[in-house]
Formats: sequence, structure tokens, C-alpha cells
Amino acid sequence: MEQEGPVKREGRLTLVLALATLIAAFGSSFQYGYNVAVVNSPAEVMKAFYNETYYDRTTTYLSDFSLTLLWSISVSMFPFGGFIGSLMVGVLVNKLGRKGTLLLNNIFSIVPAILMGCSEVAKSFEMIILSRLLVGICAGLSSNVVPMYLGELAPKNLRGALGVVPQLFITVGILVAQIFGLRNLLANEEGWTILLGVTGIPAAAQLLLLPFFPESPRYLLIQKKDSASARKALQRLRGWEDVDREMEEIRQEDEAEKAAGFISVVKLFQMRSLRWQLISVIILMGGQQLSGVNAIYYYADQIYVSAGVNTHDVQYVTVGTGAINVVVTFLAVFVVELLGRRLLILLGFSICFTACCVLTAALALQDSVSWMPYLSIACVISYVIGHALGPSPIPALFITEVFLQSSRSSAFMVGGSVHWLSNFTVGLVFPFIQVGLGPYSFIIFAVICLLTTIYTFLIVPETKAKTFMEINHIFARMNKVSEVHPEKEELTDFPPSALEQ
Repeated sequence: MEQEGPVKREGRLTLVLALATLIAAFGSSFQYGYNVAVVNSPAEVMKAFYNETYYDRTTTYLSDFSLTLLWSISVSMFPFGGFIGSLMVGVLVNKLGRKGTLLLNNIFSIVPAILMGCSEVAKSFEMIILSRLLVGICAGLSSNVVPMYLGELAPKNLRGALGVVPQLFITVGILVAQIFGLRNLLANEEGWTILLGVTGIPAAAQLLLLPFFPESPRYLLIQKKDSASARKALQRLRGWEDVDREMEEIRQEDEAEKAAGFISVVKLFQMRSLRWQLISVIILMGGQQLSGVNAIYYYADQIYVSAGVNTHDVQYVTVGTGAINVVVTFLAVFVVELLGRRLLILLGFSICFTACCVLTAALALQDSVSWMPYLSIACVISYVIGHALGPSPIPALFITEVFLQSSRSSAFMVGGSVHWLSNFTVGLVFPFIQVGLGPYSFIIFAVICLLTTIYTFLIVPETKAKTFMEINHIFARMNKVSEVHPEKEELTDFPPSALEQ
């Protein structure tokens, strides 16, 4: 990029940018992680509550199948809500802005936190199921809006690191849920409703603090046409007054986008110039969830018990695994700009594939070989490390990088829908797969890890240290569309038919 005007400065992590990142990630991404893991430890206590409540109403207990089905629905309402939340992303971020959507989203956390906290007193497991749906909507919105918001706040050189921060807070949320879920803390008959209700605290904190931080400058300039507010937001985020160069870059994107206007989900699927970006997002998001990560988190206790760990000690092994997840994701924040996105995805899925294969053999042989339970635990930990390196943090960052403003919200809707539908499918089906296939259930996940690795190796390009323009030119060549005006980035690569729509 040619040097013009003032000296070009490298973006830095200012206090405003750091605090905006932390508040958005803690208030939203943290809740996603917390609610993924929070029903794991108190599962037996909650099932007993379901059974007793049903008995009080009908004087008969639930059958084993009915209880398993009711519990699977309770678990799966969360990802189903996530899917609904993903469908709401496009409308809300364009109407309310990125920050405005995050603020509204806190309703979907505070209300269910109150409902879950009161469910035992009300003797209603239906309140828990409804609340899981509502916190799912919260997670569905935040899992798409937080990466979008941070990606648009961050300077180019920090985009990768800040793009991984939401996933870091998801892992912190999982760990906090596991610690609070220790049986001598809250995963008991007295404390499980408090355990479920804690999710409202980060939402309340975000509701109080986020209004003091800037909206996305790209949203303000491109969608609200508010140049003064966009300039002020950039000045606060960058820590200096001269933001003319960055304002000009955003204006160029705005000019390019005027050719096609807002790109809907339907239009996204029709456009040849966005074909490989869209296919890659669908495969990476599907691979992320169908590779078995939530089977590990949702049913971690059962996996450790079947691996031979003492029932009382399982909770501590689970917390240890969660701590490893946080440490590795924290490491990913720093290495994503060094090693690149592509290498982390390849390395992560390869480790997950190997771990699933060895875990299958270890679980099958654990009754005949004395040291196999230890190998099973090592496989689970290896899997968590592999997934935390690439498959967990990179796909959402990838969406931010390969789509521009006009198509980004629709792309997040597609990616988010695939993410949550896959998550929902695993949550609902895995208990029955586990009963039917036993130790061989992880073979399915191994195959998905292998296929995603092969696709990434053959198709997905590296986006590290590249501008949006450079990334879109890579995909323009892959999509076999022209690059007539490079300065117009993605949208001048549209075929004429798309521009005429």
C-alpha cells in the first residue's frame, strides 16, 4: 500500500480497545462457554428433580428412555436457541449496530437466569428447558456478533489476536462452570439452581459498562453514514487524532459496496464471486462442531467414568481439562499471527483425528488392558488441546476476514446457523450413538476431522497479515472472476448479473 499523507502507524492495543474487547467477550462469549458446560456436573441432581417433579404431578416416575429424552432436549435446547439467535444476527446488527445488539442480547441472559434460579421453587422443569432455549439465543447472537464487533474495532495487525479473544472467554466460561460445578460447591441439591442462575451476572456487567465504549466505526460510517461519530470512535480506539488513512480505507469499502448494496443470505448463495468463501465457512463451521467437541464437553463425566476414573475424582479431572483448554486458547491468541490461521486449523484437526482414533481403541480395550484408562484420558486431553489450537477459535475469525461489510452479517448468519445446527444435532443424538456404538462412537468424529483437514489443506488459503483487499483477490482467482479494480475490493469482483440485481 503506497505511503501518502501522514506517516503510517502500526495499530496498537489501546486501553479503550482492550477494555471494549474484555467487556464484550466477558459479557457475551463467557456466557456461551458457561452454558455449554454448566449442566454437565449437576446432571444427576437435575434428572432426579425432573423425576420427582413428574412423580408429584402424575404419581409415576419417568421411564429411562423418557428421562434420557427429556434430558437430551434440555441439553439440546441451548444449541437450538443458538440457531434461532444466528438467524436474528443480520437484522439486529444492521438495525441496532454491533454494540446495540450486544446490549439488547443481555435480555436473553438475565431473564432465563431468573427463571432457572426459581425453577426448583416453582417445581417446573419446563422453566429450565425454556431458559436453556433463551440462553441459547443469547449465545447464538453473541457467538456471531462479538467476533464481528471486535474484528471491526481492531487494526489489521491485531485482528487475528483479538479475533481469538472471544474463544478464549468461551473456554474461561467452561472452566468457571466446571469449578462452580464441583459437588462440594454448587453441583448439589442445595446449589444447582444458583449454578444455573450465575449466567446473569456477566450480562448485568456488560449492560452497565459497554454503553461507555465505541460502536464499530465501519458500521457508523458505512451503514449509518455518520462520518463524525466514526472518526470520533476511531480516535478513541487508536489513541491518536489523525485517523484520515483508516477513514479513507473505510470510505473505499463503502464506495465499492454501493454497487451491490446489502447482500442477503439468498444473494450470498447465488454469487459466484463469494462461492469458495461460503463453502469454506460451511465446512469449517460444520467441522468445528461435528468433530465431537461438544460431545466431549456435554458428556465429559460419562467419558471419564467409562474410561475407568473413580466417580468422585471425575469432577477434578474435568476441571483440569478445562484449565488446559484455557491455557492452549490463551497461547493461540499469541501464535495466530505468527503461525497463521491455516496451519493452526490443519494442526488442530490432525490432533483431533488422531485422538479420536486412539480413544476408540483405548475404550474398546480398557477392560482387557490395565493402563488403557490412562490412555483414554490422555486422548481426551490431546483432543481438547488440538481443538483449542485451531478448530475452535479460527472459523469465526475466518468469516470476519473473507467477507466485507455488505456480506459479513449474512455470512455470519450462515456460519452461525451451521455451527448451531451441528451443535444441536450432536447434543441430541450423541447419547443414543453412545448407547448404540459404545466405544466406536468416536470413529464418526474421527472421519469428520479427517475430511475437514483434507479440505483445508486443498482449498483454504492463508489470511495472516493480509488486507481485506488481498484476501478477496485470492478468492477472486479461486472463484474465477475478474479483478478489474483492485481498490474496490470484493464487490468489483461480482459478475455483471449480480451487480444488476
